[in-house]
Amino acid sequence: METRRITILSAGLGVPSSSRLLADQLAAAAEHRLADAGFEVKVEVVELRDLAVDIANNFVTGYAAPRLADVIAGVEASDGIIAVSPVFSASYSGLFKSFIDVLDPKSLDGKAVLLGATGGTDRHQMVLEYAMRPLFSYLRTRMAATAVFAGPQDWGNTDDGGSPLSSRIDRAAAEFAALLAEDQPGRKPSALESLPFAQLLAGISGGR
Repeated sequence: METRRITILSAGLGVPSSSRLLADQLAAAAEHRLADAGFEVKVEVVELRDLAVDIANNFVTGYAAPRLADVIAGVEASDGIIAVSPVFSASYSGLFKSFIDVLDPKSLDGKAVLLGATGGTDRHQMVLEYAMRPLFSYLRTRMAATAVFAGPQDWGNTDDGGSPLSSRIDRAAAEFAALLAEDQPGRKPSALESLPFAQLLAGISGGR
């Protein structure tokens, strides 16, 4: 059974966080879709607020503390990313952007990405198209066509699977799962593929 690794990047600042709640629902829906398609799914949740000091220090020192370095390595090794940020001043949060800035820009090349955002009014929902999507387009990721915004009204009633938010989550998760079901261009080569050409040639010659 093939495995798909998903990293959740939640930039919510509160506890509990609506950004984390949305991210969890997106991940659960995507995991269900992938499991139905025959994939094993491993999900890692990254709460960026817990890394705020390490991220700031990385900018000053140029060095990633061990905890931050582990998270960066996990993001780079993942097949897909679910990125959810609260909206501040008509854009993603500074914490969210700061974390993206400490990554190697080439490390997200080809990765599947599902975008989400939360805010206090539906007027903020265009942040997904005017801020977050251009950012991940610059990083050459493969994004699900549907991005999901959740406002206060989306958490105010019992969600029985038929609400507009549930419908958006299900559609976005299906698109994200379809991207993950494809061959993953962002995956690191296997040990055999990473061998020097001379060593590969020697192995072929020795087998004659």
